[in-house]
Amino acid sequence: MYGERVWLFDLDNTLHDASPHIFPRINQAMRDYIAHHLALDSASADRLRQDYWHRYGATLLGLTRHHAIDPAHFLRETHRFPDLERLIAFEKPVRHALQRLPGRKLLFTNAPLAYAETVLGLTGLDSLFAAVYSVESLNFQPKPMLAAYRSLLRVERLSPRRCIMVEDSLANLVTAKTLGMKTVWVSTGLRDSPSVDVKVRSVRELPRHLNRL
Repeated sequence: MYGERVWLFDLDNTLHDASPHIFPRINQAMRDYIAHHLALDSASADRLRQDYWHRYGATLLGLTRHHAIDPAHFLRETHRFPDLERLIAFEKPVRHALQRLPGRKLLFTNAPLAYAETVLGLTGLDSLFAAVYSVESLNFQPKPMLAAYRSLLRVERLSPRRCIMVEDSLANLVTAKTLGMKTVWVSTGLRDSPSVDVKVRSVRELPRHLNRL
């Protein structure tokens, strides 16, 4: 059992494409939330949202650190999607690719639990994951914070050297590599990184790279 692979999958822009429809809605909701709760105009709120994203890897972290924003309320208000099913861009072969990967699979996401579970259900991926680690279950300490990774590893009683992190965010992979995990970057860009063991354009390609992981 010690040698069994454990896959840690990000959700948005890793298992499905959130860029065309979902991320624009989330970004607008975050901008509106910040403008309302911090009494800023829309442009200033958007600059602050982006600044915290670049500085901390998650807008949520900047808001909780500097403005005492309630993280649960922020996530709930910025992830309301009554029409989520029509917004998801999902490649059905991704499910088959995941089925071919040996070892346990865990979802490790900065998204809130309700949203993550709904996306997994709508894509038919829910049965493939042994557990979901959302930002709430990690005490609102999002990736790329070391505390988020260490919390998951502690709960699962895992050595990081058994883990393969699959992500679209390079910053999150840098942390994973620092801990000793294998890393897979889901990216269509040309950039490479010493923190990345395998780079794929889609999770569909993972089975053909198993010998490198």
